[in-house]
Amino acid sequence: MAMATDLRPSRNGPQHPPAKAPPTAGRSLRSRLTRLDVKGAPYAFISPFYIIFAIFGAFPLVYTLWVSLHDWELASGTRKWVGLDNYKYLWSDADFWHATVNTVAIFVLSTVPQLLIALFIANALNRRMRVPTLFRIGMVAPLVTSTAAVAIVFTQMFDHDWGMINWALGLVGIDPIGWTTSRGWSWVAIATMVDWRWTGYNALIYLAAMQAIPKDLYEAASIDGASRIRQFWQITVPMLRPTIIFTTIIATIGGLQLFTEPVLFSVGTPNKMDGGPLHQFQTLTMYMYDNAFGHDRYGYGATIAWALFVMIILFSLINFLFVRRTGGTK
Repeated sequence: MAMATDLRPSRNGPQHPPAKAPPTAGRSLRSRLTRLDVKGAPYAFISPFYIIFAIFGAFPLVYTLWVSLHDWELASGTRKWVGLDNYKYLWSDADFWHATVNTVAIFVLSTVPQLLIALFIANALNRRMRVPTLFRIGMVAPLVTSTAAVAIVFTQMFDHDWGMINWALGLVGIDPIGWTTSRGWSWVAIATMVDWRWTGYNALIYLAAMQAIPKDLYEAASIDGASRIRQFWQITVPMLRPTIIFTTIIATIGGLQLFTEPVLFSVGTPNKMDGGPLHQFQTLTMYMYDNAFGHDRYGYGATIAWALFVMIILFSLINFLFVRRTGGTK
């Protein structure tokens, strides 16, 4: 009788690894989804911003450019292609340049004092003082106050006959000032409204940046005998350079788009968008609104809007070059 052959491999014989099971469809799909998740998740997280910007930012911008190339009226339904005629007219439009001068002047009168005062207020709040939280909350109070309420109060204060400002000037023998009739003084009045509203906001931004400055720098400067004034100009201000440029750019964008304060300052005038009887404080946004909605010239209103957009871009580029020149960015 033949003996059965042992087919099992010898313990000392060569060992072969077990054959791998072929990948299943489920594992392959899971690996592809994993790779897609790793590569696509960052884009999915940032996509809401770009989707919202495309709908509410990019599309209106492009559509406004399209409208600016037409003689566009809503009341009559006119949609006539005029090409660059609106831009040619804009270049020779005296009212447009008049509004541009008003806008830039109010912007300069409001932005420069606003940021300087905010810087000094933040430096004062950064020191040790009693109830600092109370003072910091007070900086936010003008920001949460209704713009209409602020304009009404300031309009009463700058009234020619019964305003508190002219009354105070009269106590020291100065004649009443026509805040709403004089071009230059109306700029000052509106700039004062803007400064009162936004100085505290910028002061809190500066304060947050100051608190991030290492205290060792001030201690070393004190040991070397540097006064507080010298520490402020040689330590605080250079360390705040990126923050200062940021607030300058934000103030530039807001200042060139100034609308609410001058409109509410026009109390008592037949057309508030005129900026006074002689257009002495009419801004570009007011002039744009008056053309588009007051005279049904949407094509020319869109042209003014694009001119304002280009102006903001130019000012932003100037600020960027200033940052790079002063060493704020590399």
